[in-house]
Amino acid sequence: MGTPRRAFDDVVLEGDGFSLRRPVLSDVDRIVAACTDEQTQRWLPLPRPYGPAEATGFVQTFAAEALRTGTGLVSALDVNGQLAGMVDLNSADWRNQTVAIGYWISPDARGQGLAGRAAALLARWALTEQDLERVEIRTATGNGASESAARAAGFAREGVLRSAGFTHQGRVDLVVHGLTRADLTGPQASAD
Repeated sequence: MGTPRRAFDDVVLEGDGFSLRRPVLSDVDRIVAACTDEQTQRWLPLPRPYGPAEATGFVQTFAAEALRTGTGLVSALDVNGQLAGMVDLNSADWRNQTVAIGYWISPDARGQGLAGRAAALLARWALTEQDLERVEIRTATGNGASESAARAAGFAREGVLRSAGFTHQGRVDLVVHGLTRADLTGPQASAD
């Protein structure tokens, strides 16, 4: 067995009508608009208030540090040269070959299936090209749009973790959705 991987490749991934690229400073205004949106704030425990300083820190520090340390990979979901959301690999555990995916979609880009398609592209890349065995998506119970995106991405609903997350309203249960490398090659994969 070769040397185990410890970080993600820094690449641009091309999807059907979108690309996943590193976030840049020109995305800051769209990040602020999305992260101050009522629905985004409802489900994600983002800072309040969320302004240009927070978005700049997210791009310049958080995203760069996740890639540098190997803990994750933050990708801007780009449609026709405009930020339409974020999808990231996070909580990478290289020893156990697992990672989680998170996402949010800009209000004006919702309802187009982008979260599911972007999560599917990123998960399959992680499983087939980044030496990972398992990818999880955890969604707050009641967040139907996020659960639909996880299903659309091909993830199987596996169960509920009680009081495992939090939002601005308090503790929430999290639905766990999983996708494994074996899922991509087994009998279920041929039915997709």
